[in-house]
Amino acid sequence: MSSDPRTRGLHETCHQRGPQRPLHKQGGGPNYLEKSLVAAAEPFKGITTDGHVIPGLFGIEQTGVSTQSIRAAAEEFLGSLSAEQSAKTIFPVDTDQWRKWSNIHPTLMRHGTALFEMTDDQRDRAFGLLRESLSQRGFEETLDLMHLNETVQEMTGRLSEYGEDLYWLSIMGAPSASEPWGWQWDGHHLIINYFVLGDQIVVTPTFLGAEPVHAVSGKYAGVRAFKGDEDRGLALFRALSESQRAKTVIAPETSGEDFTTAFRDNLVLDYKGIRSGELSSAQHELLLGLVDYHVGRMRDGHAQIKMDEVKRHLNETYFCWMGGDAPDGVFYYRVQSPVIIVEFDHQRGIAFRERTKPYKDHIHVIVRTPNGNDYGKDLLRQHYQQGHHATGR
Repeated sequence: MSSDPRTRGLHETCHQRGPQRPLHKQGGGPNYLEKSLVAAAEPFKGITTDGHVIPGLFGIEQTGVSTQSIRAAAEEFLGSLSAEQSAKTIFPVDTDQWRKWSNIHPTLMRHGTALFEMTDDQRDRAFGLLRESLSQRGFEETLDLMHLNETVQEMTGRLSEYGEDLYWLSIMGAPSASEPWGWQWDGHHLIINYFVLGDQIVVTPTFLGAEPVHAVSGKYAGVRAFKGDEDRGLALFRALSESQRAKTVIAPETSGEDFTTAFRDNLVLDYKGIRSGELSSAQHELLLGLVDYHVGRMRDGHAQIKMDEVKRHLNETYFCWMGGDAPDGVFYYRVQSPVIIVEFDHQRGIAFRERTKPYKDHIHVIVRTPNGNDYGKDLLRQHYQQGHHATGR
């Protein structure tokens, strides 16, 4: 068993609940499953501003940042699985299962092997893959979000709906130094899609969330998520002049709705707010710091590569806001450019439905790669054009 006290606690949870733990398999709203499957079956285009993908934004290249340790961790995890587990964990790299992730807590489309179905050794190897794939902060935050999902279970008593063990890991393709492959971590408030081609990676769509965002009691009392996301967004907004705010604010209140959530892979989302070119040098630094904080959940070397990409399109980057900037207020912000979309939003209550309006203790953060490269789709397309054969979406 792991010596890490944070993952050891999850092992203890899995032992208490066992591999046959109850699962909530209904919900999501009227015809949610049917509508979601229809959306996932649509030919993939990617998120655009006008329905047309900007060509030539992404290319296959050598980054010089090794992915060998990620590959080794994935191979170790796969090597620990039984034949039955492998059969439900491994998918082709071009599978449409990539697009069947969902943030909602009912277990409707989960695929792969769940943490509660794994042995201690298998869970350690699964966490080893997460650890090698993300920055230290990114890894710690993924644990925080799983732990906060345990907190909501403690607060509500709804074991079939919530818990730190309700996360599924899938491997897409075979880990390789030259061929495309990847992995997906899927569960309530924590979805990471991770595509690898050579020494390139694409870590979107990523969906992070928590309700509550701060555990004040229970097994994980003291855990707090998204303070950096919140503080950096507020710092940038508060640095704007009144005339700049007039361009940036697109609604006086946030509705608590994400634009780029699951099953919106082909969303048309036009630029809103203020363009980067209208910011001062100090405001530019705040904007870059905000994006860097979100990108910084990736491994350090690859995060720098992504930030270099973001900087090349800085003049085409927009920042928009809904809500105000009161210390106890709720808000939404989005950073959008041809190569990245970041959304932050305070949400209304779901686990705690008496919270009918957005409130501070429920937050969603989404990061997307627009113009056809979510899930590494554009890199995969180019890979196939160079002589490899596609068998799926």
